[in-house]
Amino acid sequence: MTARRRDGLSYKLKPLVVKVRIIPYIPYLEDVMATIVQERSRITAKGQTTVPKAVRQALGVSYGGEIAFVVDEHGVSVRRVEVEEADPVIGAFLGFLEQDMLRTPQNVVAFPPILAERMATLAEHVRVDLDKEIDGPVAL
Repeated sequence: MTARRRDGLSYKLKPLVVKVRIIPYIPYLEDVMATIVQERSRITAKGQTTVPKAVRQALGVSYGGEIAFVVDEHGVSVRRVEVEEADPVIGAFLGFLEQDMLRTPQNVVAFPPILAERMATLAEHVRVDLDKEIDGPVAL
């Protein structure tokens, strides 16, 4: 697998397997799946920790990447968050808006022209390169 650094250079990633959890209803899995990496990390007073380098490499994440902690009936696992994944909160909000517009279509009105003019005036001298990559997380 090939990855790309921020400066545009590419490099090869070595495959690395990490055992995250043992599924309790398959008793022989412990014999089949050997632990390749075992790392420890201390939790700070603020609830923060450092994800060890070997784990970051196994997940395929680096600076600015996101990971998700999944808690289910089998325990806790960690996975990389794909960029394309939708934010569940935004998805729920958009669903709410959709249902509201279907229930009360009379509330959907045209954008007021005076507000559009004001926005255009405020953004008149702002230059935006839509092809430029965004560096770091984006907050709306």
